[in-house]
Amino acid sequence: MRARLLLASATMLFVELALIRWTGANIVHLSYFSNFILLGSFLGIGLGFLLPADRGRWLTRWTPVPLAVLVVLVREFPVQVRQTSGEVIYFTAVKTTGLPQWVTLPVLFGLTALIMMAIGKMTADQFRRLPSLEAYRFDLLGSLTGSVSFALLSWLRAPSVVWGVIAAAALLTLGGRRNTIRYSVPLALMVALLALETAAGGISWSPYYKIEVTRPTSGSRDYKISANGVPHQSIAPLKVLRRPDSPYQQPYRETPRNSHRRVLVIGAGNGNDVAMALAHGARRVDAVEIDPRLQEIGASLHPARPYENPRVHVHINDGRAFLERTNTRYDLVVLALPDSLTLVSGASNLRLESYLFTRQAFEAAHRHLAPGGAFAMYNYYRQNWLIDRFGSTLTSVFGHAPCITHYGGKKAAVLVAGVTSSDQTCTASAWRPSGPVPPAAGDDHPFPYLLHRTIPTLYIGVLGAILLVTLVSVRLTGVRLRRTARYGDMFLLGAAFMLLETKNVIGFALYFGTTWLVNAMVFAGVLLAVLCAVEVRRRLRQVNQLVLQLMLFASLAIAWLIPSHVVLGLPFVPRLAAAIALAFAPIFCANLIFSDRLAAAADPTSAFGANLLGSLFGGTLEYLALLTGYQALLLVVAVLYAGACVAMRFTRRGPGDVATQEPLTVQTAPRP
Repeated sequence: MRARLLLASATMLFVELALIRWTGANIVHLSYFSNFILLGSFLGIGLGFLLPADRGRWLTRWTPVPLAVLVVLVREFPVQVRQTSGEVIYFTAVKTTGLPQWVTLPVLFGLTALIMMAIGKMTADQFRRLPSLEAYRFDLLGSLTGSVSFALLSWLRAPSVVWGVIAAAALLTLGGRRNTIRYSVPLALMVALLALETAAGGISWSPYYKIEVTRPTSGSRDYKISANGVPHQSIAPLKVLRRPDSPYQQPYRETPRNSHRRVLVIGAGNGNDVAMALAHGARRVDAVEIDPRLQEIGASLHPARPYENPRVHVHINDGRAFLERTNTRYDLVVLALPDSLTLVSGASNLRLESYLFTRQAFEAAHRHLAPGGAFAMYNYYRQNWLIDRFGSTLTSVFGHAPCITHYGGKKAAVLVAGVTSSDQTCTASAWRPSGPVPPAAGDDHPFPYLLHRTIPTLYIGVLGAILLVTLVSVRLTGVRLRRTARYGDMFLLGAAFMLLETKNVIGFALYFGTTWLVNAMVFAGVLLAVLCAVEVRRRLRQVNQLVLQLMLFASLAIAWLIPSHVVLGLPFVPRLAAAIALAFAPIFCANLIFSDRLAAAADPTSAFGANLLGSLFGGTLEYLALLTGYQALLLVVAVLYAGACVAMRFTRRGPGDVATQEPLTVQTAPRP
């Protein structure tokens, strides 16, 4: 019984993570809107738990079918979703292929919810057989197992077929002997399609992308690298890189008096910029690349063999994290096309490179420049206002306007800023604004590709539709919304926790880098904090809710009062200790409150219905950061928890929460 609950919970989280990763790799813009799959997964899990024990058995009999259908549709109809919004920039193609957007996205959301509802139903059936906190405990252990397992596969860079085989084996075990044949056919189809994807020429997986390398054709000498189906990089011979119109050449042309002895390349990728630095006589090149697979491809395929040179030192790390930790000063720092094409996780709007383009990041680069040094950045910026944002920020940090050179049309540019104006020679011109200059992005509002502090209308429409579908779906499961109203405190607890979890992901990304490993460690830490709270509550006969609430708000107040730059300025070990304390103390206190409230609920199904709606609502509230910045989310969290505490005084001992003759059990693993 306990082992099956553990397996079901682990499978649930493993499949959720695999769906987020695989669909984002095959459908353009789901890399940016992975919240779409996350919320679909969470809705499905909740509905699976909300189904009464005697209903929905057809779901468990046909669990693998929607999973196989989803894989077939994505494989046969890969989609590039048209995104013409002028409010936010996406570095990708804009043409639409495959089925229309209005067909693809609802079908994908519905299939995801159906898949996770079936697995959630399996887990719920095991939940009902155990006492509440014991069931919650094993659910958390299973979730931790699923999370760590997927993180391990990411570290090993396992291809998608391995994910499919593991998911298939787990589902076959959960389905039992009665469903062996019924499960085998769709699961075999799913694994076969993933095997075809894995066997395709030039396909490999990194912790961030599905990478495809295209070999040169007869008329070209360049290797082309695509990430998640989007053209990302090209490997070019040194002769091509050194052409007069090459953006790789421009940082050296604009700084002729610079010795270029020590060069830092952030976003080293396949090695083009590293090869250029060596060609200009660099004695030491620190090549920072967040994706190990991209660096490996460059090491094996680049004709100049830059990574074999003993003067090159490779660092597989986040660029901002490297800047914050190193004490080296450089003659030239280059931001080399660091557009990530992906988010950090399904729970935030943060991209891998977001913290490289804030004012604080430019200040960090400035601090690491030697006398006479220079900073350079280039990309296909697409919009003049984005060039103006970066040009204005560099002007403010360096005290003078940077040099700007356009290439490949007006939408692409190289910006070069010397420590002093005499350290740069603007062969083309100095930057001048083309119109109203948007404010700089900052560490608290790290959205450089967002023109104004606003929530794009596309987000509002999609999130509103998801909330509407959630309300209708919960009602269709047989849960009366009026009955769940008495669990308003559970609704608010779920919303607050989801928002708090997102804030912690963002904080750790700033303090330690936006790498997959940091992200995995944060989620594991959240699960451990919740598990610790459950273990403490299981051993306490009674808890003082007032004391717990005071501890919760005190920890939130401390997290609010200590600004991020103070933590960021600490050495590594104290920074880690401070980050853990600030992030996990509120989670621990909140979970003690939640566990105690859950034990008093007479109707766990209705309680979880309210908690589910709250969790989804909290997931949508994360988009408030586009307006307010991330630090202000702590105020929203505090307001939600305050509302929950007030509501708890009226609902905890209300007419619905009285002892019943049935043994009290939890029918899900709610969000605290």
